[in-house]
Amino acid sequence: MLLQLSALACMTCLSGHLAWQDTDPSPAAEAPANYTEEDFLSRTRRLTFEGKRAGEGYFDPSGTLMSFQSERDPENPFYQIFVLDLSTGDVEQVSPGKGKTTCSFINPADTNQVMYASTHHDPETDRLMREELDFRASGQERRYSWDYDPQFELYVTERDTGETTRLSHALGYDAEGSYSPDGKLLVFTSNRHAFSEELTAEEQAKLEIDPSYFLDLYIMNADGSNVRRLTDVPGYDGGPFFSPDGERVVWRRFTEDGLLADIYTIKIDGTEERRITDFNAMSWAPYFHPSGDYILFASNKLGFSNFEVFAVDALGEKEPVRITYTDGFDGLPVPMPKGDQMVWTSSRHADGTGGQLYMAQLSNEAILAALEAAPPRNSASADSTQAKAPVEVPEADFKRTVRDHVEFLASEGLEGRLTGSEGERLASEYLAAHLKLLGAQPLPDEDDLLVPFEFTAGMEDGGTEISIATGSDTETFTGDPATLTPLSFSDSGTVSGEVVFAGYGIKVPDSSEFPYDSYHGLDVKDKIVVALRYFPEETEGEFRQTLSQFSPLRFKAKHARELGAKALVIVTGPNSPNAGETVPMRFDTSLSGSGLVAVSLGGEAADALFAAAGLELEKLQAGLDSGNPHVSGQALEGLEMTISTTIERERKIAQNVVGVLPATTGDKASEYIALGAHYDHLGHGAGGNSLARKGEDGQIHYGADDNASGVAAVLEIAETISQLRIARPRPVMVAFWSGEEMGLLGSAAFAKDNPVPMEDIAAYVNFDMVGRMKDNRLMLQGIGSSPGWARLIEKTNVPVGFDVKTSDDPFLPTDTASFYPEGIPVIHFFTGAHEDYHRPTDTPDKVNTEDLERIVRFGAGLTRQLIHADERLEYAQVERTADQNAPARGVRAFTGTIPDYTQEAKGLALSGVIDGGPADKAGLRGGDVIVEFAGQEITNIYDYMYALDSIKIGEETSVTVMRDGERVEMTLIPEARD
Repeated sequence: MLLQLSALACMTCLSGHLAWQDTDPSPAAEAPANYTEEDFLSRTRRLTFEGKRAGEGYFDPSGTLMSFQSERDPENPFYQIFVLDLSTGDVEQVSPGKGKTTCSFINPADTNQVMYASTHHDPETDRLMREELDFRASGQERRYSWDYDPQFELYVTERDTGETTRLSHALGYDAEGSYSPDGKLLVFTSNRHAFSEELTAEEQAKLEIDPSYFLDLYIMNADGSNVRRLTDVPGYDGGPFFSPDGERVVWRRFTEDGLLADIYTIKIDGTEERRITDFNAMSWAPYFHPSGDYILFASNKLGFSNFEVFAVDALGEKEPVRITYTDGFDGLPVPMPKGDQMVWTSSRHADGTGGQLYMAQLSNEAILAALEAAPPRNSASADSTQAKAPVEVPEADFKRTVRDHVEFLASEGLEGRLTGSEGERLASEYLAAHLKLLGAQPLPDEDDLLVPFEFTAGMEDGGTEISIATGSDTETFTGDPATLTPLSFSDSGTVSGEVVFAGYGIKVPDSSEFPYDSYHGLDVKDKIVVALRYFPEETEGEFRQTLSQFSPLRFKAKHARELGAKALVIVTGPNSPNAGETVPMRFDTSLSGSGLVAVSLGGEAADALFAAAGLELEKLQAGLDSGNPHVSGQALEGLEMTISTTIERERKIAQNVVGVLPATTGDKASEYIALGAHYDHLGHGAGGNSLARKGEDGQIHYGADDNASGVAAVLEIAETISQLRIARPRPVMVAFWSGEEMGLLGSAAFAKDNPVPMEDIAAYVNFDMVGRMKDNRLMLQGIGSSPGWARLIEKTNVPVGFDVKTSDDPFLPTDTASFYPEGIPVIHFFTGAHEDYHRPTDTPDKVNTEDLERIVRFGAGLTRQLIHADERLEYAQVERTADQNAPARGVRAFTGTIPDYTQEAKGLALSGVIDGGPADKAGLRGGDVIVEFAGQEITNIYDYMYALDSIKIGEETSVTVMRDGERVEMTLIPEARD
């Protein structure tokens, strides 16, 4: 049970009690919700990123400064105290840097002073730090539990000088302190009396087991004088804060057994104690709203480890109202002084790390209305919680906005900016003109901002024929889409030879848990191999998934070539999806073939082939479909085949647009900060990557979000950087890539040709699909490429205010993939997939210009930090997972789901579903999180891809999703891809 809570930020004083609790204190189930989190909170965003955990944010009276605690020093395993400037993102450490610290508060009367509890004076501090570091280095883990160290004392530090003054001087736990609104008083939690008074033997034993049992509230003058005790009851009293008028204190009180806690208030003279909640749960961390009308607190009313934020009226006359509705811990809520925002500690990022600070706009009006409508405390509903023509390139000028850029690049005249097209040329001229306006110069060895590269623009069948000879009889088939097509990776040539049927043509390595070899016992050297498309149909579970991984046609061709085959003939068996159909000759951007002739044979021709050998394909396939490794292929005796094919590949020239804003000072002129975005798209969608629906074929794919939005962002960031009136110690390389949609062609050519040595690029920042922000979420991917990204993100985002979601994985299907393997730290900006992705409906009117401009602010701020950093970012090697190292999947099942890559959830979050697709028909919708699919648990997109390997086309497949906090089960019938 505490394993879940170990991810929290400060579990001060709570986890000590939870360590003794083994049962859920609140078995009552939640009633159907009438409210959602969005009713009370908006623009939710993560505030801190650095370190193992962070939490407990408290503001100065202006709301400009926030003190908090964080574990972010690799040399100290315990919390230290920091102050964050919310206007700049700057963070300063105010605690001494050794020992344990907790529970800070900025003096309202003098914001230069920060009060907190610390053990740094303890002579055992260094030893305790070493022991904890050694323990963590051993790979062991302990349950997170606050230890109520009796060496904790209250201190105040002057931020400007670092001078630290000790305020308390008594053995025992003195912590959890806060100032009165006028800064004259301090209220805190202490068990000092248990160390100074004579205890009975029973009490002494209790102190050794559970020191929190003796905690009570104390109050004193801000200088540490005139200490007096406010409460004196058995069990823990702690976490006190003053009311806005300074006349009362709110705190949490546990029952003597430590199983339940409720919220109380008391006057500062120790009189008029008032119980605010009777919630039958662990309710703690209360804090008054500045209006004084209500109190925010956290509770696990909905389940032992499911802490959420609630609000309750200041007199405790009504049942509390639930405020947060997101998986993970949500607690320690603190409103800003104006009352319009709230900061709290949460683990909703669900990445297995500890809690971090989050911030959101707070609707005071909505909370008051909900409290007014709430039932009286202890009413019958107390156990429920509320829920409820020719194109002219415009002249470059500084007046053009991000919307102007998007509208031109995604205009009808550019016809989708297909690589190598007239639309791409017009776009490249537009981008080069704007870079020149900003003062950008060509790369050192280039004469122009346009940097050309050659690529394969298309291919077509230049003539394919196959002849099957049996004795004196010969049957010939010529190329047409239904009968015979060359595979896109085929070599051109004419080959003849004996024919061998190699089953499904799959070879799984012997080292695998499920080895499988279609070629076992077969000699295919200098022969023509015939193989079935896909993989054995009747296999199940992990065996089926393994076979699927090794079934892509390029993989089959590679293995046939390695065994010495002259050619590969693929047939789609009568028991397979797309039975009897040829494999479409899709566009393939490979610069060469596969090393052998490869064709696809239609069902009628395939039947004739096997009949000539006295065999029936349907029976042969049925024997193979069980996956029995002892059922193998065979030579097609008496047959000889001749295949002749010509693949005509069209070669074209495309343009990258690359300019440099030179360094203006310093000794870092060879350390480039690179900004990039691809500007190409799909033209009219004929390239094979279109997701156009019925009736959309052949239409312009405008690519407003993908990726006119990213290009617009980079242009505006470059303009911001060019106009800064401060020196640039590092140059900025601004790059717009073509050919990304065809396989990262432009950026890959750049990395290969090295017009700038890769070691001279200090960092690469990429923007791809940043124009469709939802719910204030910005995804920053690839940050595992450097340990320095987290701090830069945190500092940059504080004044901008995104709900940033991060991902360590740098192995991304975008242009960062051309730079990370070269030893360059990368980061990728992304706002998520949507139903218009790769369709003609991705149009400029759907781009969220307001948030795109905020992304520009964020990108410019991040770039400025990279330009002026004392040292370049450290590169980190991220190991590819087994999923990433697996062969390319031949996924053949179509479900019509659209993943939401900005949503961090345990499962596969969906941003939407394709209209009329299997998911749509099954009842799935955007916002659902798939947690089970085909009987398999889904925790991420890799699990989902594996599960797709195991399902069968046309058969009912179970799907379980989380929807509005509840599990919903559905049945989906997958369809076959082409």
